[in-house]
Amino acid sequence: MSLLQQIQNGDDLKAFSRDELPILANEIRERIISVVSKTGGHLASSLGAVELTLAIHYVFNLPVDSLIWDVGHQAYAHKLLTGRDKEFDTLRSYKGISGFTKISENPCDAFTVGHASTSISAGLGIASAKHLKQDRSKVISVIGDGSLTAGLAYEGLNQAGDSDRDLIVILNDNDMSISPNVGAISSFLSRKLSAHSLQSMRKEFGVFLKSLPGIGDDVYKLAKRSEDSFKTFVTPGMLFEAFNFDYFGPIDGHRLNHLIDILENIKKHDEPVLLHVITTKGKGYPPAEKNPVYYHGVGAFDVETGGSPPQKETPAPNNKIPSYTQVFGSTMMDIAAMDERVVAITAAMPEGTGLKGFSEKFPHRFFDVGIAEQHAVTFAGGMASRGMRPVVAIYSTFMQRAYDQILHDVCIDSHPVIFALDRGGIVGEDGPTHHGLFDYAFLRNIPNMTIMAPRDENELGIMLRTAVNHDGPIALRYPRGPGEGVDIIKDAPILDIGKGECIRDGRDILILAVGRVVQEAIKAADVLEQEGHSVAVINARFIKPLDRELILETAAKTQNIVTVEEHVLDGGFGSAVLELLADNDIFHCRVRRVGIQDTFVEHGPQKILRKEYKVDAAAVISAAKELLNHG
Repeated sequence: MSLLQQIQNGDDLKAFSRDELPILANEIRERIISVVSKTGGHLASSLGAVELTLAIHYVFNLPVDSLIWDVGHQAYAHKLLTGRDKEFDTLRSYKGISGFTKISENPCDAFTVGHASTSISAGLGIASAKHLKQDRSKVISVIGDGSLTAGLAYEGLNQAGDSDRDLIVILNDNDMSISPNVGAISSFLSRKLSAHSLQSMRKEFGVFLKSLPGIGDDVYKLAKRSEDSFKTFVTPGMLFEAFNFDYFGPIDGHRLNHLIDILENIKKHDEPVLLHVITTKGKGYPPAEKNPVYYHGVGAFDVETGGSPPQKETPAPNNKIPSYTQVFGSTMMDIAAMDERVVAITAAMPEGTGLKGFSEKFPHRFFDVGIAEQHAVTFAGGMASRGMRPVVAIYSTFMQRAYDQILHDVCIDSHPVIFALDRGGIVGEDGPTHHGLFDYAFLRNIPNMTIMAPRDENELGIMLRTAVNHDGPIALRYPRGPGEGVDIIKDAPILDIGKGECIRDGRDILILAVGRVVQEAIKAADVLEQEGHSVAVINARFIKPLDRELILETAAKTQNIVTVEEHVLDGGFGSAVLELLADNDIFHCRVRRVGIQDTFVEHGPQKILRKEYKVDAAAVISAAKELLNHG
């Protein structure tokens, strides 16, 4: 039996000798690589954090002590060390374990995560609750260097340092370049300076200096400045010292003995501490070490080569269909070549949003602001106020983080900012923290905002050109995955704002759809017409403003309406249609709304989730028949 198979809880791990831990680290890496090669997932981050995870679990007592992972990209080893080895093959699979930490999944998951920069604030909240309950157990927040680009992390640091709570923050730095010599010196100094006896002596000596009559405060400040100057010479820690954290590091995050020693020392502290560790993203798997960006979030791959898995069958023809993201990226380059006002802004996702090519072709018109969605939006508002046409490309789920800035810094003055909301709708294996199912609702209530969603990749290009020519804020929401395989017409005319498309006319029932689900509406209409029903289908195109004239005119011909959206029903497209009908005294129609009920959607393949949550053609047919049978 392997060492990993012997672990069900933290006590099992603590029974191992330190000499056995490197062997266990190798087993964990092999297990992660084996499973992620089949399920896909966040590989490079988790491989880089194996030794750090082992050290934390070896020193602390989970779940009595609370461990919060930021985002959760690096938490696979944590899952394996907390009794989930047997379930690990179901990672990110439908009804399997989550790719992130999840309170409902395991008691050692102290906080449900999925978005960046939350661990310090959440950890401080937990530490403060423990303090009020006189609970002296520890709180450890792990955060990556990328997550420190978001303001939320500094808001947490600011309060934590001022509150003097017992909080340990571990900065997992897998990008900063530190020379071997500095790393060795820092490792030595951090292990010595973190020792409890030395920390106690520092405090006692400080009290003594302050007590000296007349000169105490001045001498103490001089001594503190001397210490800080020395630490600054060998470490980059003064930023965190300014937040009133005791800073230690940077140290090698793959040297288990050093990690364990320093964590044992830090464990004795009862005030804010920040430990800075340097790790290698993708550690232990050469393809991931060589290309950590690709292996950050990767699909299934062949372990031997690192490439796509061997094909057992002939690839389906639609494998060559470009994704919506790719179409967005190529269209952006076409538009920017013709319009010098167009700039692109993203929040640490140039590859994910399809803007990598744009960044290379127009480097001076591309801005990656880091994980800072709020800043991205206000920055765009500033550019738009001076005549530019900024396109802010951010996943729908992450745009939620910048709601106030959209309302206050863009929409009040109606700045012409284009919001490209990628991954709108059901996203897939990343689950409830990543599905983009709330954007219609949180945007359509804002004055001056226009919202549209394309039925296919050709309409995406048309809508993007429409957006650039619109003199006001406008959001363009499109799904993850391949398009419909339609021809892309680059010289198609731009759209009239708020005008939909009547795809087919009919009198028995009207299906009103928007976005990707227009295709589901067409499929449903085909089936219903084969059964003898006359079905009208409208591609609304716009969630705000609705095509009032087209919808009311078509609704007047029928008693049955089905609205279809890949979005929560509360406050969504169907709600907007009901408001339109009510405001115009259209009460003769029976309406059924197809969309996501009042729930968070779990993780799993998009096709399975769309069927399970009833946003596919079968759901449209069912809703239509319910109305028709009622009549």
